[in-house]
Amino acid sequence: MKSLQKAVDWSVQYPRAVMLAVAGLLVLAGSQIPRIAIDTDPENMLPADQSARVLHNEAKETFKLYDLIVVGVVNESDPDGVFNPASLARIHDLTRAIERIDGVLRQDLLSLSTVDNISQGGPGVVRFEWLMSAPPETREEAHAIRAAAERIPLIDGTLLSEDGRAVAIFVPIEAKSESHRIATAIEEVIAGLGGDEEYHITGIPVAEDTFGVEMFKQMGIAAPAAGLIVFLLMWAFFRSVALIIAPMIVATVTVTVTMGLLIGLGFTVHIMSSMIPIFLMPIAVVDSVHILSEFADQYHRVGDRHKTIRMVMRDLLTPMYYTSLTSAAGFASLAFAPIPPVRVFGVFVAIGITLAFFLTITFIPAYIVRLSDERIAKLKRAEGDGHEHHLLARTLAGLGPKALSASKVILTLTVVVVVVSAYGISLIEVNDNPVRWFRPSHPIRVADRVLNEHFSGTYSAFLILEHQTPPGRPEAFDTAVTNLLGEAVREGDIDLTGQWSTLRESVEPASASATLTALIDAVWDRLDQASDDEAALWDAVLVVLEDAQTNAKVFQTPDALAFIGRLQAELTNVDVVGKSSSVADIVKTVHRELREGDPRYFSIPPTASGVAQTLLSYESSHRPQDLWHFLRPDYRAAAIWVQLTSGDNQDMLRVTSHLDGYLAENPPPEGMSVNWAGLTYLNVVWQNDMVNGMLRALLGSFVIVFVMMLVLFRSAWFALLAMLPLSVTIGLIYGVIGLAGKDYDMPIAVLSALTLGLSVDFAIHFLQRLRAIHQEEKAWRSTVERLFEEPARAITRNAIVIAVGFLPLLASPLVPYNTVGFFLAAIMAVSCVVTLILLPSVVGVLSKRILTGGA
Repeated sequence: MKSLQKAVDWSVQYPRAVMLAVAGLLVLAGSQIPRIAIDTDPENMLPADQSARVLHNEAKETFKLYDLIVVGVVNESDPDGVFNPASLARIHDLTRAIERIDGVLRQDLLSLSTVDNISQGGPGVVRFEWLMSAPPETREEAHAIRAAAERIPLIDGTLLSEDGRAVAIFVPIEAKSESHRIATAIEEVIAGLGGDEEYHITGIPVAEDTFGVEMFKQMGIAAPAAGLIVFLLMWAFFRSVALIIAPMIVATVTVTVTMGLLIGLGFTVHIMSSMIPIFLMPIAVVDSVHILSEFADQYHRVGDRHKTIRMVMRDLLTPMYYTSLTSAAGFASLAFAPIPPVRVFGVFVAIGITLAFFLTITFIPAYIVRLSDERIAKLKRAEGDGHEHHLLARTLAGLGPKALSASKVILTLTVVVVVVSAYGISLIEVNDNPVRWFRPSHPIRVADRVLNEHFSGTYSAFLILEHQTPPGRPEAFDTAVTNLLGEAVREGDIDLTGQWSTLRESVEPASASATLTALIDAVWDRLDQASDDEAALWDAVLVVLEDAQTNAKVFQTPDALAFIGRLQAELTNVDVVGKSSSVADIVKTVHRELREGDPRYFSIPPTASGVAQTLLSYESSHRPQDLWHFLRPDYRAAAIWVQLTSGDNQDMLRVTSHLDGYLAENPPPEGMSVNWAGLTYLNVVWQNDMVNGMLRALLGSFVIVFVMMLVLFRSAWFALLAMLPLSVTIGLIYGVIGLAGKDYDMPIAVLSALTLGLSVDFAIHFLQRLRAIHQEEKAWRSTVERLFEEPARAITRNAIVIAVGFLPLLASPLVPYNTVGFFLAAIMAVSCVVTLILLPSVVGVLSKRILTGGA
């Protein structure tokens, strides 16, 4: 602490050097800001090697799955909905225009104009022709397009709504980071189409990338706006623009240097780190307001700025040091969270808090002593003008005695609040959805609501099925060939077991399909050199291998496809699942058309060869690549595309839990694994990791802060008292969240660290001043009277400045910013009230025990 006091004294003695150093630091850090890179991809909330993310990326690579923008066209005015010539013509034109946009994967775009009508082309023949190669000229032709589309499971419910009033276009894109640009280009095309149709654009990639664009704007608007309100509120309290510029400079330098350091070190600005300026602003101002409050109160009595600032800093240095230390520790504990952006957020907020503390104890004193005599004189006149009669002073002066006289009532109410809060906390549900990061009136939210009412779902998840031979178990063909050759030896025929072993060992281990292909080729080579007796046996081996090759294509067998069909049927029992699509739907559709279009044959063929025929037929379509979105080329892995009408984590979790229950009672075939992939599923994974990580970090922070309080106060009683406001505040805030039905999302999760830091800040200042005053007064009531003068005013001013100052965040179009603004204000208000009312009541009850001997 002595070294810190020396830093204060040095700053008072050499103020110009301090200011030049701060200016240089600001310029250096500010030069890094233009290098900013924005990242709003929730996928990056998980480490690159996290198992669910690895599987997701493998699935995208294997099945060539792309992120999708969903464009919806709705016509509520025409009796035929969108299935009229004019509407379909505009949809056709829109599709062609979208295909020309850079970054769109043209070959995989799904629209009525880019998919096949699968129909019967004669006995045993399937016809593939464009569903809408050109816009229809009559209503009858439009009706025929709708009727044809409704017969194709891959299209019905996905590209057209059940009532025929809406059509969707699924736009695959090369990169998520391009989705906002592509969506904007689509909007420009739509603006020139005319007509009575309504157009909507949504999808998780659009939501994420658009949030990034809006987030960047809010960083430049919301934080400065909040800073302006803070400035005006401080002016209302101190009536000196020159004086209150100092804390605004500290806040500005703190935010700029912290963000400059983050960007300069190569970190991207994620959703989490975009909130660093908003979190640092109140923390950077808090200590400064304490200093200004006491300086303004004391200067009119002392009359010398140097003596006054030294006296103020001597009184406040210890509590400021510990409040900064505890706040930094609370955020630094996030470094142990399992979410990389949360770790970056926690570490850099901790760095910012530490920086703000050193700036406060050096720059603020240096700035104050550099003020002119004229400005100081104005401050003296403003503060000397009867502050005793000030509304805030009068209110607080009466609050202390009332808290003492009503201590039993206050303690009883506190117990009630804690019990109700505990109940509210039990109701909290962890839930998030990138689309809900926008207000309900935002076009993306409107599009999400409208399109999910019309279609089977704009949210995607993928169920990945893969068949592998259990570890340590030989492939079935190995056993079959060994048995065949062994039987020949037992019957006295030729012994080829040695040759087979050599042959088997010569083939490099690979996938089952590749291994079998290599062995079949090798056996053919043996046949060319074999005697008649050997050739007969090698022919038998060849039959075994070729049968095994057919069976190795697991998802070409009727049993495997039937299992996929059962999974699809079971998934539709969950209300948020609109539909699912798989290779089984392709096989059934083609099989029906091969059997003269008879609906009775909308089924899986009874043999593997029958399935192979349907797949071979489909490869003659205009979109053969669609098959490989559902199958791996070796037929040993398959994907089911699940469309959901909600992207909420809780809804995705209901789907996965329901399927887990089904699989527990109906296990997949031996050797087959079933796993989830897709952005909607990844949101569940990282949210779960975040909640557990934040809970561990919060509990760890409690322990760390308690130990710090023990060191500061050297009293277990005072350490416990210091923890009381933050405990009640956190409990109450989160209890209200549960009772109000507010989801526990990302902003709410990180607010717990801010609650801890700011709530303990007030408690430390209050208790530290309480002990110092009591050592002078000895009597508890006179201690309370003095305590509710300057110390209580400083705490209240702080709470008002921050609580009101950050309410402008409620005007942001981004819900996370609204959440932070509201709960930041609530945290400040609750922690201030709890500190000023509950602590005196508790200390009053325990005064004989904890204040004995001037403690």
